[in-house]
Amino acid sequence: MTTINLRDFFYWYKADEFIEVTEEVAEELRVGKVEDVTHWRRMKRNRANYSLDAGDGIENSICEFEPSPEECMALIEQYRRLCCALNHLPETQGRRVDAHYLLGMSYQEIAKAEGVREDAVRKAIDRGLEHMRKFF
Repeated sequence: MTTINLRDFFYWYKADEFIEVTEEVAEELRVGKVEDVTHWRRMKRNRANYSLDAGDGIENSICEFEPSPEECMALIEQYRRLCCALNHLPETQGRRVDAHYLLGMSYQEIAKAEGVREDAVRKAIDRGLEHMRKFF
């Protein structure tokens, strides 16, 4: 067992706080401290002491997707074509393609829900995709 001072590793300790830990824990804490110091030095050396949390809206603009009107129209047209292609499939194929690709169900889940074999579902989805390729 090794005795360490928590104040050396955690900035929120204002007074010395000694505890006994195993050698592995002490070594991990030392490695973490070295990595923190290295990161701090690298930031100072590269003058990267700024934060994205500056309040100017940069974070929000990166997190939010705001497509242009042209992109919106292209997406609407793509969705329209996808719906038309799905509607031109036979009912069973359309239902299985929809369940697999849009709802994220596996072949096995679809087969169990419909009471058919898994290879029948796989073949129906493959045929449906071939028909959709011809439509697109």
